[in-house]
Amino acid sequence: MGSDQQHTPTWRWALGALAAFVAVGALGLWTLIQALGPLDVSAAARGSTIAVDREGRLLRAFTAPDGRWRLPVEVGDVDPRFFNLLMAYEDRRFRSHHGVDPLAMARAAGQMARNGRVVSGASTLTMQVARLLEPRDERTLAAKLRQMVRAVQLERAYGKDEILGFYLALAPYGGNLEGVRAASLAYFGKEPRRLSDAEAALLVALPQAPEARRPDRAPETARRARDRVLDRAMAKGALSEAEAMAAKADPVPQVRAAFPMLAPHATEAGLRATPGLRVQRYAFDARLQAGLEALARDSVARLGPKLSIAMVAIDNASGEVRAHVGGADYLSSERAGGVDLALAVRSPGSALKPFIYLLAFEAGVAHPETMLEDRRARFGLYAPENFDLTFQGQVTARAALQNSLNIPAIALLNEVGPATFLARLRNAGAEIAMPDDSAPGLAIGLGGLGIRLTDLTRLYAGLARAGRMPGLVERLDQSRPMADRRIAEPVPAWYVYDVLRGAPPPDHALGGRIAFKTGTSYGYRDAFAVGFDRNLTIGVWVGRADNGTSPGLVGRAVAAPILFDAFARSGGAQELIAAPRDALMAPTAKLPPPLRHLRKDAPKTLEASAIGALKIAYPPDGARIDLDLPHADEPRLALKAQGGAPPFLWMVNGAPVGEPELRRQSQWRPDGAGFARVSVIDAMGASDSVVVRLE
Repeated sequence: MGSDQQHTPTWRWALGALAAFVAVGALGLWTLIQALGPLDVSAAARGSTIAVDREGRLLRAFTAPDGRWRLPVEVGDVDPRFFNLLMAYEDRRFRSHHGVDPLAMARAAGQMARNGRVVSGASTLTMQVARLLEPRDERTLAAKLRQMVRAVQLERAYGKDEILGFYLALAPYGGNLEGVRAASLAYFGKEPRRLSDAEAALLVALPQAPEARRPDRAPETARRARDRVLDRAMAKGALSEAEAMAAKADPVPQVRAAFPMLAPHATEAGLRATPGLRVQRYAFDARLQAGLEALARDSVARLGPKLSIAMVAIDNASGEVRAHVGGADYLSSERAGGVDLALAVRSPGSALKPFIYLLAFEAGVAHPETMLEDRRARFGLYAPENFDLTFQGQVTARAALQNSLNIPAIALLNEVGPATFLARLRNAGAEIAMPDDSAPGLAIGLGGLGIRLTDLTRLYAGLARAGRMPGLVERLDQSRPMADRRIAEPVPAWYVYDVLRGAPPPDHALGGRIAFKTGTSYGYRDAFAVGFDRNLTIGVWVGRADNGTSPGLVGRAVAAPILFDAFARSGGAQELIAAPRDALMAPTAKLPPPLRHLRKDAPKTLEASAIGALKIAYPPDGARIDLDLPHADEPRLALKAQGGAPPFLWMVNGAPVGEPELRRQSQWRPDGAGFARVSVIDAMGASDSVVVRLE
């Protein structure tokens, strides 16, 4: 009894001391947590801005404000074998512990007690993330305790993959490289989605001593560190002996690869426009972009100094820009590489001629098989000449456009009117620059105006889209810049396509695959070629950034071969565009008489003169006409003309309405609501057109 009474105070004292120790420890831990403040993980979200293509492939990356490469990365972006080696080497129980691994701490403490020094650490991956989020130089017990507290906080607030994501983004890899994605691109020249065992092991080893193990400065040290990771992975069963030995045989990279820099002009402009958006998403196709940039570089190397090349590729279905090449060499001062020449205003030469024919076909002035005169002619004070200073005599509109004859094109422009031509281009959304804001004259048909390659290519995409010119989409993370606009009706648009598909191709190229047209500006300053099929439209410009002259710079000889090569690199076979059902397919002799020739001879009798000029009396221009289209069984629109010489050919949206008639009245049965362009042509070739809206 006396002995029990003697020991009771001792046990009570021990229990009290233990309770006091626990209380003091808890109070100290609570005080430390309060002193640390809330967990801040924003460092993982601060870093490089990147530009990616429509599939998420990297186009270009920009350094972070502190000069470091710290690219956005997620767990799904990294090869699983990296995580297998990382956990085998760093933290085998990462998926099961709660931020601190008691077993690892006990092991490390026992090793230190037996050896009198630190043999292995007890830091978990979560503790390493805590250190990366709050970097400190000291290696004290208080610093380690702080990491442990932060690790527990991380585990309570985030899932395991989110914590791994922080590690992937912040782990140091030497120099100004942070994060596994930047390291993989710099050391292996590829994304970390597909890594070999050797590559994954090196990426696991480097963060332990990133400067000492940098493979570009200390390749042998890097190799030894990599091999230690492979040995431990083999010992833990993460790799077989054969896999580890094969990985050790792989060389260690000794130089840093350059980061991708595709579409530099467009992405530089995007960075200025949205500086706070870390991931900028473009409609480009990285493979096509890379192929066209390589084509531009190779081409200017053959063409000579100071010349540059711009290219634009548009997906016809969506209006999305698949490639934007602003120049041949972004870093070349000789070629003014930093200037985006796809946006430079240049003279297109003959590249706009197809749109003169488009308006003529639509207004009923001509048909692809209409005979035109290619002879010396004067239009007021303007006397155009052909490029080769020769004349072909009588030619079809098809041959005149395919051979880019100037005089027939100007004759048609004189019929449709240069002001109408210019207004149609602008109303479709193309920005047109006129010299000194002068009134449009016939010279605009041969390049007497300025236009950007982007707008010129978009106009041709409108031809491929049955006359609907698309609003271009370069950024997928922004709203569509503009709605589609109609530049022509489907039938005349297809006529132009059919004509241009038959244009003679450049040497050593196959014809009939794409519809294309070239242009050469006055003084040999600009060479253009634009082509399209059903799916894709590509525009090419060649010239000097300073607008200097380059003798021999001709669109057909210089730009057209590049255009055909660009289509070859686009992948897939070119697809033809089907003819609309209303297209008039006939030779010249079978055309309605008013369409067989472009006739401008005046009436030769008093009776004919008294008839007066041809004019559409009904429907009036701009009218909205209610035909009760949703309910009427056979709605018909009355057509009436006054003046002119019979017979009369009526056309709607470029397609004939029946056969020529002696009467000045006719009827047309519409197939739906919407806008319609109604035209009439008389026996003398005179014409008139109106646009109405049917409801």
